[in-house]
Amino acid sequence: MLTNPVVLSVLVMTILCLLKVNVLIAIILAALSGGLLSGMALEDTMSTLIGGMGGNAETALSYILLGALAVAISKTGVADVLVVKIGSLIKDKKTAFVLLLAGIACFSQNLIPVHIAFIPILIPPLLALMNKLKIDRRGVACALTFGLKAPYVMLPVGFGLIFHNTIRDSLIDNGLAVETSMIWKSMLLPGIGMIAGLLVAVLITYRKSKEYAETGNMEIGATSEDIKNKGLTKEQIGALIAAIAAFGIQIITKSLPLGAISALVIMIIFGSFKLNELDDMMNGGIGLMGFIAFVMLVASGYGAVIRATGGVEALVEAADSVMSGSKMVSAFMMLLIGLVVTMGIGTSFGTVPIIAAIYVPLGLAMGFSTAAIITLVGTAGALGDAGSPASDSTLGPTAGLNADGQHDHIWDTCVPTFIHYNIPLIIFGTIAATIL
Repeated sequence: MLTNPVVLSVLVMTILCLLKVNVLIAIILAALSGGLLSGMALEDTMSTLIGGMGGNAETALSYILLGALAVAISKTGVADVLVVKIGSLIKDKKTAFVLLLAGIACFSQNLIPVHIAFIPILIPPLLALMNKLKIDRRGVACALTFGLKAPYVMLPVGFGLIFHNTIRDSLIDNGLAVETSMIWKSMLLPGIGMIAGLLVAVLITYRKSKEYAETGNMEIGATSEDIKNKGLTKEQIGALIAAIAAFGIQIITKSLPLGAISALVIMIIFGSFKLNELDDMMNGGIGLMGFIAFVMLVASGYGAVIRATGGVEALVEAADSVMSGSKMVSAFMMLLIGLVVTMGIGTSFGTVPIIAAIYVPLGLAMGFSTAAIITLVGTAGALGDAGSPASDSTLGPTAGLNADGQHDHIWDTCVPTFIHYNIPLIIFGTIAATIL
């Protein structure tokens, strides 16, 4: 098992990232090492990597346009108004503030399914407030990742419905008859594990104050009265309408890029910024979200390489030999495999079909019930999405929290979210698969 190309490739990526090697370079080197270790030629590995990058093309474009929209909205000053409003509501209640962000992130998955679109717009303006309250941003990263992940794991609404239907379809394709209504019942206990992880992170691990350098043009409290006494300008109203339009158009058309580009047009119409300033907005968007866009592209290619190695199937066969007929041991080993695969691919949605093709026959052979197999496939797919350097559930929070350059993607987002969510998911997922 330890010589498996997928395991070694993910290990290479993890070690390089922990050593603070650039994430983009780490993923490329991990993909090349995985391909070579599986016997693929270097040229074939690279062509597979490049050919698979198109899988996240729409996501990458979305991030660039959302970054430009965030910069444009920030230029109007409406973000300052937002900070003052939230600051007056929260005051010095740090825990309530972090949990509020977790709740907003949850809404982005189910109530208003815009995924990470809200992060570059909402989080950077709030950094000054976080600095004033001395909030440890690692706790905020855990809160945001929880909101981006836990709702789709547990609730069949918004992105959750898509995830649950993906599980359903993948199981049916592999000969297991299930209905969508069965999914949430099997995923409830693993989801409770994530809730426990969130509470530990916010109430215990990252509760202490942490100092950050003051940045930004606004001192909270110094200009709050001026802002409170002034109404919104036409430019700020245009920015708010544009933000609402971006969300609405994305929901109607199911195209985030279309929503973002429409919002930019609305802001130009309202005079929120001038047409000749569009270059500055786009450059700012690339600066804010461009790196994430490229990471997502390369991560998609990395997933293609992992699938091409055939290492996932070999990994399951190796694990089968040490399961010893015990359901608890089998469930634990199967979830570990899911963790390895998803850490590499960086997407739970994309991992489910791969996992289901192997887990359905293996689960039936081990005597697992239908509910237990649903739990294993769903939890294994979700594992690694938090903690993976290539996941949008970690890249998104980092993009917002590192807007002033004081938040490290690996040590401040990936490591905390891995500890607080992947460990509980394995524990609660193993228990659920054993008792269901």
